[in-house]
Amino acid sequence: MRRPTIKGSSAPPAKPASRGAAKHAPPAFRPVQLAKLVDTVPPGDRWIHEMKYDGYRILVAVGGGEARAYTRSGLDWSGRFPSILAEARKLKVRSALIDGEAIVTDAEGRSSFQALQNALKGAPTSIDFYAFDLLQLDGEDLTRLPLLERKEKLEAILPAKSPILRYSDHIQGRGEELLNRFCDAGLEGVISKLADSGYVGARDGSWLKIKCIKRQEFVLVGWTPSDKDRAFRSLILGVHDGGKLRYAGKVGTGFNAAGMARLMKTMAPLEQKAATVEAPRAEVRRAHWLRPSLVAEIAFTEMTNEGTLRHPSYLGLREDKKPEAVVLETEHRTATLPPPATSAVAISNRGRVIYPESNITKGQLADHYADVAAIMLPWAGSRPISLVRCPQGRAKKCFFQKHDAGSFGDKVHHVGITEKDGHEEPYLYVDDAEGLVTCVQMGTIEFHGWGARIEDVEKADRLVFDLDPDEGLNFEAVRAAAFQFRDILKSLGLTTFPMLTGGKGVHVIAPLTPRAEWPEVKAFASRLAQAVAQSDPAHFTAVLSKAKRKGRIFVDYLRNQRGATAIMAYSARSRPGAPVAAPVTWAEMKTIDAPSHFHVGDAPELKKRAASKALAGWGRADQFLPDL
Repeated sequence: MRRPTIKGSSAPPAKPASRGAAKHAPPAFRPVQLAKLVDTVPPGDRWIHEMKYDGYRILVAVGGGEARAYTRSGLDWSGRFPSILAEARKLKVRSALIDGEAIVTDAEGRSSFQALQNALKGAPTSIDFYAFDLLQLDGEDLTRLPLLERKEKLEAILPAKSPILRYSDHIQGRGEELLNRFCDAGLEGVISKLADSGYVGARDGSWLKIKCIKRQEFVLVGWTPSDKDRAFRSLILGVHDGGKLRYAGKVGTGFNAAGMARLMKTMAPLEQKAATVEAPRAEVRRAHWLRPSLVAEIAFTEMTNEGTLRHPSYLGLREDKKPEAVVLETEHRTATLPPPATSAVAISNRGRVIYPESNITKGQLADHYADVAAIMLPWAGSRPISLVRCPQGRAKKCFFQKHDAGSFGDKVHHVGITEKDGHEEPYLYVDDAEGLVTCVQMGTIEFHGWGARIEDVEKADRLVFDLDPDEGLNFEAVRAAAFQFRDILKSLGLTTFPMLTGGKGVHVIAPLTPRAEWPEVKAFASRLAQAVAQSDPAHFTAVLSKAKRKGRIFVDYLRNQRGATAIMAYSARSRPGAPVAAPVTWAEMKTIDAPSHFHVGDAPELKKRAASKALAGWGRADQFLPDL
């Protein structure tokens, strides 16, 4: 097989970094652990409790003399935090990935989101960083270690008396007492974390948040004019509820004259004639409507039965969050939460046979997803998904589903995504074991995910090349093709990882720091696939038609476009024998027998493999889409 040349290349391929250099480069961005909102502090010594800061969540990556700062959605904000990164570069480590919060304290010593907003505009050296978790140290992935061990290692690498890099301390037990003290002092609240929990990178229930005052993000959908000498009377707010953007009230306090002037300048290019949300006519009279692009942090006392805010106050714009990811936060009851990475979802008809040829039941399939939840959620959680549902078993009628009319209940969530014609549709996503198992209860076998997370659905966080062989080809041809794609992408500067699909083929996956948008990603994937097919037409085709696939491998680049999905790691397949999609190493690819090597029932082995050194760092790389 010949290596292709890419027509129209405007830049030479990036040289892949040497192994030694890559080892000490700043670690790649990875999805952050998120906290569930609950009503009370969890009791007992199994939980530790930290201050809830009022700032921007950032990951600080250091290595090889460099330092970077990423937002929770993967945006590179290194330029906004120069003093934090200058201090981080001094840390006595080869490399580290630190999770924490960038904050500014007010005159009373409290973290203030508004003060942070002002500092970002003119005084970035006044911003401090409170570190509360350590995900990687000197090339070692720490996310499977218990939280207290990670915090111990974190405290050891931070300077004892730095005015900028600070360790976020905690207490074990007595969380209710701490919350009362914080609320009395006018602080935001408490984050409670299971002391022995790993870092999953999803909202799995091992981190909980308890707030002193209600506040969350809302989408700015318009503004109403003022009869007085001020820029506007109020901002009109929206929030995604059930996957649809709806009216959430108005906010008219919390502004000063300079802030209002800045907002008017920011909102002006976003004006549109059509109403952005349905709202009572009397409340939005003379409204100027906006395209839903801006996100604001709002404090309020409560939400009325009509779904609007009582006594809201504007705190500032949130540039780190996309409007699609702004959903109505619902408060869970701490007393009824199941343990993290477990499910209390009742499975009906547990004995129903889903795989007739191997006699695997619905109950066994549900147990598989409950067992692998902790290793599956880093890849499938907080990502728009499509489900393959087979309510009567895999041998009977199956269908794809990506929207929900409400039948899945509150364990399966919705993110509103704008379709080509401009209207918004609710797409499904899950972020805990209960969500996965609820889908199985509703007849799901397979989970397919977008190539982007809900934090920013317009920016891809991976490239997937699905190598799909013609019926007559054996696995040896697929194996050779996977290695060829690895080498081609390596020559372009991209690190890749193989995944057995559980079907007929292999996925060659190149993780991306989310920066490139879908048109650019699709164009890159298409041109690469076409170049491979033109260079080696005897072995490859980039044409979808099965008639054109005879004796060749179809390079399915169409996974790399907006709305397209690919099978998720550790998902079962609706195929004979109940195979499971599974990550493997390139060393294993040399000898693995089939893409259906792993099956439902192999959860203990899959979990052991995921925790192994060989698969540490699988699917993670700090890299961007190269120029072609």
